[in-house]
Amino acid sequence: MLVATNQEDQPLGFMFLHEGHLEALFVDASARGLGVGKHLISHALALHPDLSVDVNEQNHQAVGFYQHMGFKLSGRSERDNQGRPYPLLHLYKAM
Repeated sequence: MLVATNQEDQPLGFMFLHEGHLEALFVDASARGLGVGKHLISHALALHPDLSVDVNEQNHQAVGFYQHMGFKLSGRSERDNQGRPYPLLHLYKAM
């Protein structure tokens, strides 16, 4: 787990990364638009130049963020990882 903090060491966001796959990325609402997510992704890419992430197709904010960061669509699943009917977009970025 990687955590982004402010100067007072308060958490602004975090991500879980497993072998080049971004399992989770969260940025506090008060820190959105400040580059926290971009910083976390940049750090992840420094650790794993080939990075993948699965995003709920209906999460337009997250899909737009990853596309803005240069991720490309590599596939789509009709169901999430628990078998529920929530389509996932599989995104990938290589440096």
